[in-house]
Order: sequence, then structure tokens, then C-alpha cells
Amino acid sequence: MIESVRKNEALLSGNEAIARGAYEAGVRVGTAYPGTPSTEILENLRTYPGVNVEWSVNEKVAVEVASGASFSGARAIVAMKHVGLNVAADPLMTLAYTGVGGGMVVVTADDPGMHSSQNEQDNRFFARFAGIPMFEPGDSDEARRLTRAAFDLSERFDTPVLLRVTTRISHSKGIVNLEEPETRPGAQRIPLSPPKYVMLPSFARQRAVVKLERLSGLRRETEKWVFSEKGTGDGKTGVITSGVCYHYVREVAPDLDILRPVMTYPFPDESVKQFAKTHEKILVIEELDTYLTDQVRALGMEVQDLGSWWKLGELDPDRVAKMLGKPVCEIPVTEGWPAAAPVMCPGCPHRSTFAVLKELGVEATGDIGCYTLGALPPLNAMHTCVNMGGGVSHAFGIEKAHGPSASETTVAVIGDSTFLHSGITSLLDIVYNGGTTTTIILDNSTTAMTGRQHHPGTGFRLDGTPAPAVDLETLCRALGVNDIHTIGAYNLDLLRRTIKEALARREPSVIIVKTPCVLLKREHKMPYRIDRDICSDCGSCTDLGCPAICEGDDGKYIDPVLCVGCDLCRQVCELEAIQVIEKAL
Repeated sequence: MIESVRKNEALLSGNEAIARGAYEAGVRVGTAYPGTPSTEILENLRTYPGVNVEWSVNEKVAVEVASGASFSGARAIVAMKHVGLNVAADPLMTLAYTGVGGGMVVVTADDPGMHSSQNEQDNRFFARFAGIPMFEPGDSDEARRLTRAAFDLSERFDTPVLLRVTTRISHSKGIVNLEEPETRPGAQRIPLSPPKYVMLPSFARQRAVVKLERLSGLRRETEKWVFSEKGTGDGKTGVITSGVCYHYVREVAPDLDILRPVMTYPFPDESVKQFAKTHEKILVIEELDTYLTDQVRALGMEVQDLGSWWKLGELDPDRVAKMLGKPVCEIPVTEGWPAAAPVMCPGCPHRSTFAVLKELGVEATGDIGCYTLGALPPLNAMHTCVNMGGGVSHAFGIEKAHGPSASETTVAVIGDSTFLHSGITSLLDIVYNGGTTTTIILDNSTTAMTGRQHHPGTGFRLDGTPAPAVDLETLCRALGVNDIHTIGAYNLDLLRRTIKEALARREPSVIIVKTPCVLLKREHKMPYRIDRDICSDCGSCTDLGCPAICEGDDGKYIDPVLCVGCDLCRQVCELEAIQVIEKAL
């Protein structure tokens, strides 16, 4: 959504600006798998005319669809969070050999500080690994301009281009200058050129030479994308930095000279050498890993050691000030202020599954999604979470290590979107290799954690048009699973009985716990109340971890504003102290 500032200007987040830049560049196809902090790129791109966008089933497919569009001459953009690039690495590495047709830009949104991610990962190294150029914008306006420039560079050098942003760039807003979109030629048939697009070993060897020659040209090009600023000081100390870190340095150290590469791969060797010659001391300020530092030192230059403490977490002006030995203006934290902890929403359909798994003492290997919160107190019912789709394979690995009896006390827990992303092959592996592992698919009919986006099981596409909805039960049966159960989330007795029966079976089982996300359906029932004359404060209800159940001066009570009437607390109360409020408040 563009917020108007002045004519030809708008207040945009970095993600919105990337979408705008792609539109202005005449992009025809946009693909992505939703993942914070990159999700809003495609959600905004779909609002522009003439752009065909899709939520792909995973990041690998997103890159493949985008590259197919590129091969046919159309400009294409694909967006993902940092760990998504791991999934997409297979096609990306070979695209550095084939090159492109129409311009192709791959956005990787890194997440320093792990605001919504399972790891910190510096994807600047992917550019060097793949041998493809990379731009790093420092604010929203640069995000728009560099997106346009990336498409031009992609076509001039016949290569995909990485656009690397971080959470701070993706979600912060700034004034962006708007331009009119380019008029681009229509798509065409892919030219019959096997030596370029068919990577048989004999052709790939030829394209490897092309890749090296391309890098030579890109090394000259990168020198055009370096900006230097003279500070107010004596000019003895120079700072090399990039991305949002540039703004932190400029804010806390206006006295220092700055060299800022905007194309950070290939590295601008000559510009850095000239900068170093005119300064007695060189500092490098960067987030996460020592990507820039390593490049500078590889040129034989001494870089002042700033320690390693800054490699963890996101930088900010105060942390940069500390690195540079400048005054720090930290905001004091009020003593006793509680640390915020994420919790499942009141009425979340995932809560009941973890309550039962905890009660049964089952070892649960989990996955990426809202349900990952089942690992936290008071549920404490998830044992692993590493990557998309990994939980299903983890459970089978436990069975392989300890024998079939391990599947009597182990289940895999995965969401519907994640199952379609990368859990299908793991379940197929269990069937193919004679496993007996039980898989629980928590189907809340959306990709909830990233903002309730559609996926192939919801019946709708990114643009809201109807789509065929995958029937998970039919899909699992096609994979060879015979014992399949689809049940609702709010019947604890049925859920308990179904899980126990599945664990006892000597074959693969799938339990589909199907209830829409409570934020999606919004069909709330009458709230519940606790009868204080009956309640013994045993804690059975609070063990569910529902934020609607509160602790007051007179004991436990249910906040009627938060309660959605899911009925779980009533089912666990043996004293029947929890009752529905009969009349509207």
C-alpha cells in the first residue's frame, strides 16, 4: 500500500519499495514462498497491473518458475527469507552457468537477531559461492533503485542477480522517489540453444568458462557502484561498510570518512585500495559475518580488530557506537519489566495436540510454524525443530536408530503449509523404507506464522482467485499410507484416543488435525468463566498455556475479551469449575 508524500514520492517499506522497483522495471512474473522478513514483497507486487504472481509451493520451485519465465524473455523476480535460499540453492547454482533470458532478480531477506527465524545466516556468501553479482541497499529508496538496476545488470551480463536485504531494511519505511514503469517486449519461446540452457556435462564445462569471463566484466562493473563520503574529522580513519550499517555509522560517527560498496560482490578491489592509501586506519562495520572484512584483508590490508562480540545479533546505532568507541545513548530498561514471550493465540487449534502429547509423554519432533511454540512452557511438548519438513524425517531417524518400538513413543508434528512445502517427501521416505512412524499434520488452513497466506491446500491463490485445494488425506493415501484419520482440534478425548491407537499400529499413520486458524475463521463462541467457589487452583487449565486464563489477586480467572470459547479448559477441569457464560457481555 503506497502512502502518498508528495507528487512522485511515497513512504514505503523496503519490501514495498522492492515491489515498486520490480514493477517499474517491467517485471512480468513474481514468485515466492512466504517467510518473514520477505513476505510483503509479493503481497505488494500483486497490486500492480500486468504482473503475474504466485505463492510457490517452496523456494526451489519459486526459483525454477522465475527462471523459466526468464528463459522465455520475461523479467522475473523471486523473493524469500534467508533460509529459503538454502532450499533454492540447487537451481540457483546452475543458473550461474546457464545465465538468463529476461532479467532475473533473487531477493534474499536475511534476519540478523533472529526476529522470526531459526538461525542467523549471512547470505552475502551465497553470491560468492554461486558466482553471481549482489546488490545491498541501505534504505527504501535504494531498494527501489537497485531493484531496477539489478534487472538491467542481469540482462547486460546474462546472469541472475542477488538483492540482499535485512529485516531492518525490509520493514523500515522511508521516502521513495517513484518513476514510471518501463515498456518491455512480450515473452517469447525459449530459443533452442542446448549449449546455453541444457546443462549436460559437456555444455556445462563450456558455460563454466563463460561464468569466469562474466565475473571479469562484473569486477570492472562493481567499481561503478562504490560511494565515498568525507567526514568532518581529520581524515585519518576510514570506515568500510554497506547496507543499513552505513546509516548507523553516519549517525554515530559523522567525523569518519566512509567507503560504501553497493554492489558487494564482486568486491570493488581497486576502490578499496585507493581508499586505504589515504587513511592511516581502516575499520569495517558489518552485521553477522566478516564478509567485507575478509575481502579487505585478502587485498593485504590491515583492518582494526573490533572483537567478535558483534557477530551475534542485529546491529543498531548504539552497538555501532560501541564498536567505534563513540558515546552510547542506550535507552534504560525499566526494572521488573517482563520479557516478552510468544504464545499461541487464545483458541489456537494447535494447543490441544501438544497438551495431549505432553500428557502421553510422547516425544514430538516438530517443524517451522506457529506450532513451534508448543516447545515453550507450560506445554513443553516439542523436542526438535530445525528446518522446514525436517520433523517428519527426524521422527523416522529416531525409529531407524532405536528400532520399531521407538515409533510407539515418537510422533512427527508438521503444519499443512509446511507439509506441502517439504514434508511430502519425508513421509514418502517413511513409507518406502518400511517405517511405522506416526505423523500429525496440524491443518489450520493457512500459512499462519507469516500472516495467513494461501497455499495449495487452501483453495485460493495469492491474488485471491479460486484454486484446486489439495486433499491431504487423498495425498497421503497416494503416498502409500493406509492408516489416516482426520479429526477436529477441540475434542481432547478423541484426539487422545486417535493418537494412542496410531502409536500402537505397526504401520505408518497420519493424523490430520483439521481446524481453521482462530484468526482466520473468526467464529468465536460464548466465553467461559471460572467459578471461584468450586476452583481449587490445581493448575490444569493454566497448563494449557492459554493467554485468556489469567492469575488475579483472588486466583485464576478467564478474560472474557480474549476467550473464544474453544472449550479446552472446561474439558481438563475435573471439578467442573469452568462454565460457559450464558449471556452476552
